[in-house]
Amino acid sequence: MNDLVKAFEQRKQERAKHVDRPRRNYNRDSNIDVPKGLYEKCSNCAEPVNMKQIAQEQFVCKHCGEHFKMRAIDRINITVDPGSFIEKGLGYITLNPLFQDGYDEKIKQYQEKTDLDEAYIYGYCKIKGNPCVIGVMDSYFLMGSMGSVVGEKVTRSFEYAIYKKLPIIIFTASGGARMQEGIFSLMQMAKTSAAVLKHSDQGHLYISVLTHPTTGGVTASFASIADITLAEPGALIGFAGPRVIEQTIKQTLPEGFQRSEFLQDKGFVDRVVERKDLRDTLAKLLVMHRRYPL
Repeated sequence: MNDLVKAFEQRKQERAKHVDRPRRNYNRDSNIDVPKGLYEKCSNCAEPVNMKQIAQEQFVCKHCGEHFKMRAIDRINITVDPGSFIEKGLGYITLNPLFQDGYDEKIKQYQEKTDLDEAYIYGYCKIKGNPCVIGVMDSYFLMGSMGSVVGEKVTRSFEYAIYKKLPIIIFTASGGARMQEGIFSLMQMAKTSAAVLKHSDQGHLYISVLTHPTTGGVTASFASIADITLAEPGALIGFAGPRVIEQTIKQTLPEGFQRSEFLQDKGFVDRVVERKDLRDTLAKLLVMHRRYPL
C-alpha cells in the first residue's frame, strides 16, 4: 500500500507539470504521416489505396466503401464545426495499480506515438451550429481499452454535459476492459453506466456511435445504453468475439453475426449510417431533441 501511495504522489507531481500544457492542434492538414506506407491494401476488397488520399475522403475505400479505423482527432475534424471543439479533461495520469511489469513504459510509448493522454478525449463542440459534448475513443492507443483514466474521463464527460445542460455524443472504438489494470478496469463499467443514468435522469440526450471495433466491457456498459444508437457499416460490435462464441456453444454462427447490419436487423442498433452522412444525421438528431434555445 505504501508503494501505491508513493507512486500516486509521484504521478500527482507529474500531472501538475502537464495541466497547463498547450492544447493539441486539431486542424490537421492533408500532410498526414502514414507510418505503414503510402499505399496499403484494403482489408475488404484487397485493392491498393493511397493512404494520404483516403485521409481526404474520410478514410473510406473508394473501391468498396470499406470504413477504415480513424484517429480520434481526425474523427473530431470531420464531425464538428471548424474551430468549435474545446477539449476538456486534460492532465490525467495513468497509474499502474497492479504493478504490471512494463505497463508504465507502454503507456508512455503510446502517449508519444499518438499525442494523447489516454484512449479517450472529450470536450465541447458544435455540429452545424448545435452545441453538444463529444467524446471519442482512439483505438490506436492500446486498442482503445478502458482503464481507470478512460472510465474517469467518460464519467467526467457526462458530468460536464449535465453541468452545461447539453446532449452528448460518444464514438466508441475499443477492445474492451484493460487487462493490465484488472478489477480497477472492470469497475469502470459500473461507473460509466451510473454516469449515463445520471445524465438521462436530467432529461438530456445521449447518442452512441459504434465504430469498428466496439467490444468487451465498453459494449457491456456505456456504449449500449444510449437513447439513440448509431453504427458505421461493417463494424464489429459485441462482447466476446465470434470465434470464442463458436468454440463455446459448438455451433456455426449466422453470416454477418455481430456486424452492425446484423445488429440493426435484430433491433440492437437503431440505424447504420455511412460516414459521409454521419455529420448531417447527428445535426438533425440534435435539432429534433433540442431543449434549450441557442
